[in-house]
Amino acid sequence: MLPALLKVPDSTKPRPMHPEFESPPPADPEDQPFSTDSAEAGLNRLGAELAAQRDLNRQMTADFEGFRRRSQQDIASRAASQKEAFIRQLLPVIDNLERALSAGASPDSRPLLQGVEMTLHQLWALVREHGVEPEESVGQEFDPRRHEAVSQRHDPARPDQSILEVLQRGYRLGGNVLRPALVVINNRTPSGPTRNAR
Repeated sequence: MLPALLKVPDSTKPRPMHPEFESPPPADPEDQPFSTDSAEAGLNRLGAELAAQRDLNRQMTADFEGFRRRSQQDIASRAASQKEAFIRQLLPVIDNLERALSAGASPDSRPLLQGVEMTLHQLWALVREHGVEPEESVGQEFDPRRHEAVSQRHDPARPDQSILEVLQRGYRLGGNVLRPALVVINNRTPSGPTRNAR
């Protein structure tokens, strides 16, 4: 038998380590002191970053909207300019057709004049579809914004500065003058020796 003093170590029990070599127990978060100042500072920093990102997002959205609006205005302006240029080129054609009709008809030229009249009606329908309207000027008072006086006559039966004759029709596009009418205006000022000669 073995002496009683000699005991065999039980391998199932953990052996105590030397205190110098023992690892510290893991830190328990609940045991750590909580700092409200550092948490508040972190929240403030995150709030400031979020606000800066929102401002940047708003600025980029506003810049894009401005760019989109300017692009649409440029496209609309170019389209309106091209449309107006085309109509200006078309108006002399209408003038010539009107002159052909006003030249009078002989029995031989009647079919030709009917063809011209039909063409003129088609052109009128086309330009009206695009908002172009003729100025009706005879009998109206002369307006330098809508009329261009190329001559004057004296007619005591008509008001002074009224339009006696239209030499070339004027047109408007919407509310704007597309082409002023060339007109003859009435001058009721008596002509005589008191009038200054040029």
